[in-house]
Amino acid sequence: MRPIVPAVLLALLAAQPALAEPDYAAAIRADYARDLGAMWEDFHRNPELSFRETRTAGKMAAALRAIPGIVVTEHVGGTGVVGVLANGAGPTVLVRADMDGLPIEEHSGLPMASTAHQEDIDGIEKPVMHACGHDTHITGLIATARQLAAMKDRWQGTVVFIAQPAEERIGGALAMLKDGLYERFPKPDYALAWHVDSSRAAGTIAAAEGTQYSSADAVDIIIPGIGAHGAAPHMGKDPVYMGSQIVIALQGLISRERPPLEPGVITVGSFHAGSKHNIISEEAKLEVTVRANTQAERDELIEGIRRVVRSVAELNGMPQDRMPTVNVVETTPVTANDPALAHRLNAALADALGAGVVTPYEQKAMGAEDFAYFVTPETGVKGYYFSVGGTAQEALDAAENGGLAVSSHHSPTFKILPEPAIVTGATAMTAAVLDLLKPAAS
Repeated sequence: MRPIVPAVLLALLAAQPALAEPDYAAAIRADYARDLGAMWEDFHRNPELSFRETRTAGKMAAALRAIPGIVVTEHVGGTGVVGVLANGAGPTVLVRADMDGLPIEEHSGLPMASTAHQEDIDGIEKPVMHACGHDTHITGLIATARQLAAMKDRWQGTVVFIAQPAEERIGGALAMLKDGLYERFPKPDYALAWHVDSSRAAGTIAAAEGTQYSSADAVDIIIPGIGAHGAAPHMGKDPVYMGSQIVIALQGLISRERPPLEPGVITVGSFHAGSKHNIISEEAKLEVTVRANTQAERDELIEGIRRVVRSVAELNGMPQDRMPTVNVVETTPVTANDPALAHRLNAALADALGAGVVTPYEQKAMGAEDFAYFVTPETGVKGYYFSVGGTAQEALDAAENGGLAVSSHHSPTFKILPEPAIVTGATAMTAAVLDLLKPAAS
């Protein structure tokens, strides 16, 4: 990955005296103390699952409507909320925050830990937790909207604020687009978003001048079997055995077919089969996630999965009419920042917030984001997505030196520092929008 600003520029910026923070940073901090902190706590206590965010969406719609000048529309792409703030002629900037939680029982130890349960879209009741920090994103969206509405003398154009459903199922962005997001509302020239990151120091931000997040494909593999008694395996075809061979063989697509310095991930997250000790079942199901950093690599991995699955079935003598199926059920492209836009905004944020706030970007894992759909090449919309640190530097240092590990995203013990995440994220987002919507010189 390229650094977010050239090394020479970083060195020059670091050598400069510390900058005074923007006046709106203090306003956002005061807003957090006044009621944004309580808003975040309410969202954290009451998370909702993907496409089930009715309470959250209602709260977001009400908070946006309370801001003078914002016109709000609900139920876009299901539970999505859109708020439009127009301020004369100029570019249009979309500011997005995702709002869904995860089907995880919270064990963070926080006093506001969620005890919520909710029926998922599959009809099964599950515990719910904000285990990825989306509660900070939507709170930060309100903070940003309030500041921009209060500073209309500093910018010119249109801002479209969206609270997006179902990022965790990588379906909400596409649902909003299919429901006319870019036809019913002002189409953006730029789309911006941020994500809190528990692996980064609180008070810092980082964005790539290229790939920010990987693609993600959720793949279901259905393996038919031929049922038999467990004591007579030769009388049937064992899908558990075939599934086990597939699990092992899939890893060869990464370790033996990809260049060792090029990233890629295939993880089997679920393996279900059978009903009793001594019965060879008639079906096994694997649920797989696939990650890549380019479309070509993504296509190669999916095709490789199809090849491995079919080959294992043929190796075990499965008849042609009983071949396994491979279905890609949830998918999102690579999230890539527009290089020129990222270069511009990284420099603008360093200038506004101080070089110490803007840190070099390093892709530490192959997480994915359906924000990618808002900025695919065919949309013509330029994208900028940045990470915001959420963990105290002291905790990161302690973990590095063998102390208590920092919980990852999607962990039941996940927790971040909400105030610095929200204040830093909203301050950076406000600075980015102000840079893009500078009034024309008179």
